[in-house]
Amino acid sequence: MISAEDRARAADLLARFRAAGAQMVETPILQPAGALLDLYGEDIRARAFTTQDPLAGEMMLRPDFTVPVVQAHMENGAEPARYCYAGEVFRRQEVDEGRPREYLQVGYEAFDRDDPAGADAEVFDLLLQAVSAAAPVAATGDLGVLIAAVDALTTSDRRRAALRRHIWRPTRFRRLIDRFTGTTPTPATRATLLAQLADTPAETLIAAAGPAVGLRDRAEIAARLNALAEDAATEPITRTEADVIDGLLSLDTTMTLAIPPLRDMGVDLPGLGPAADRLEARAEALARRGHDPAALSFAPARGRTAMEYYDGFVFTLSAPGRPDLPPLATGGRYDALTAVLGRGRSIPAVGGVVRPGLLGRL
Repeated sequence: MISAEDRARAADLLARFRAAGAQMVETPILQPAGALLDLYGEDIRARAFTTQDPLAGEMMLRPDFTVPVVQAHMENGAEPARYCYAGEVFRRQEVDEGRPREYLQVGYEAFDRDDPAGADAEVFDLLLQAVSAAAPVAATGDLGVLIAAVDALTTSDRRRAALRRHIWRPTRFRRLIDRFTGTTPTPATRATLLAQLADTPAETLIAAAGPAVGLRDRAEIAARLNALAEDAATEPITRTEADVIDGLLSLDTTMTLAIPPLRDMGVDLPGLGPAADRLEARAEALARRGHDPAALSFAPARGRTAMEYYDGFVFTLSAPGRPDLPPLATGGRYDALTAVLGRGRSIPAVGGVVRPGLLGRL
């Protein structure tokens, strides 16, 4: 049950964001499941409430606002644009009985291609001011750094795509790195299969296996087998490049102190150079707004378990001494999401949300 006090706090936050120049938007509580499943995969089912509409098909109770706001902007939004919103979001809770299944979110989104670093600083500063009464602890990251490193690896497109797909799944990402560097041995069953593929075409093996069972047809199975054979023939990722990935995963310092090691790593992975430039520009933009980048916690891999559409700057603002609570506010950059939903159009975008209910608990 959302209290009247929480709704009043949400209204105050919304007024603050409107005063900052944002246009108020509203989105339906019931969202088409198709777009969300396309973006997040089946993982979203574990977190969202779904239902079936006789005419519209599968629907979801709104798990967040960003996707429908981006869809609305890409259909008819002007540039640049600032939006704000407030309302309920819904999340299934299968482990912690105490975590709410319905709660309020108030958000601010900035679509601006002229100064992405300035927009990052704008959103961070606005949300920090909104929760300043709680004296929050700020932590920042940049998934764009890790994505740039993966894109710069000297390996096959297939391997780079697999690593990018699993950046938001740390355990799976680690296993892939270990496999692609040859650190972990090939499982015996796969080694046997690969030995068979070396002498026999995939189609012949499939035909000899008997009738097809399951949803995949013979062509899909053959494509998968050929992909496994191609991957097995790919040279391992070098130890030097793997060390850069390991260094990024373990780097945890301040924003200012992170820039020199990133530039050093860029010697081995040149794709990191532009990522370091973006981080430095963001640090300067934050400093212009009165925030000390030398005091801001920064880790490139931070935010890997947050929403999968974040692909650049990310931040959390947490209640001090309350590790039992989710962050009071979170945000991040999601440039690629606008390209996916824009059907050929895209625009750099960054946003964040505040949970007024948590502010009330404090």
